[in-house]
Amino acid sequence: MTELANKVAVVTGASSGIGAAIAKSFASHKINLVLAGRNETRLKNVETEITTQYDVNVETHVTDVTSNASVNGLIEFTKQTFGQIDVLVNSAGQMLSSSVTEGNVDAWDTMIDVNIKGTLYGINAVIPEFLAQSSGHIINIASISGFEVTKQSTLYSATKAAVHTITQGLEKELAKTGVRVTSISPGMVDTPLSSDTDWGGRKKLEANDIAEAAVYALLQPAHVNVNEVTVRPV
Repeated sequence: MTELANKVAVVTGASSGIGAAIAKSFASHKINLVLAGRNETRLKNVETEITTQYDVNVETHVTDVTSNASVNGLIEFTKQTFGQIDVLVNSAGQMLSSSVTEGNVDAWDTMIDVNIKGTLYGINAVIPEFLAQSSGHIINIASISGFEVTKQSTLYSATKAAVHTITQGLEKELAKTGVRVTSISPGMVDTPLSSDTDWGGRKKLEANDIAEAAVYALLQPAHVNVNEVTVRPV
């Protein structure tokens, strides 16, 4: 498929897990990429994996999504490097100690800063460009934990519920502008974030399963907005 060829996508959290898988899947559709994350070495490793397999242009940009200035710098770098931006994937996330009774305030702050503020900073940075060109696609990685809360997931679930709610509201704000927004809610995915999490003996999803959902949303006709995709293990 070549419908997506030569588009430019920014992927946060691209150094591993779902973000890296999405970047690789996008590259297979000939989308040019800016890989964003905090670990430059890991970003470069993903860049090398992609460029050895696919004929696309890939750049990396060390970014702290908890900093509005850093995220603005990422989007400005993308525009200066490629002259355009068509897709933003807010994939950076943290899943830490989430029980309220444990009182781990530092963990709460980190999840709120990365999962909620990081998503909002990314949206805020691209909206002016997308509105000016009457096109663009924002993909936010939420979680089924945003719908289903356990006694261990309270704060994490709250942050992912916020991502889902932000996406729902943003879709209404962007109606008739040509800008699309999608929330993808994975079940348990086999990534470094979930390495210590028991899933009741069920096989975890692969990161590429979520990447395929992102590509599905992008491949829809311009008048079709896939607002919500939930991906669960069988």
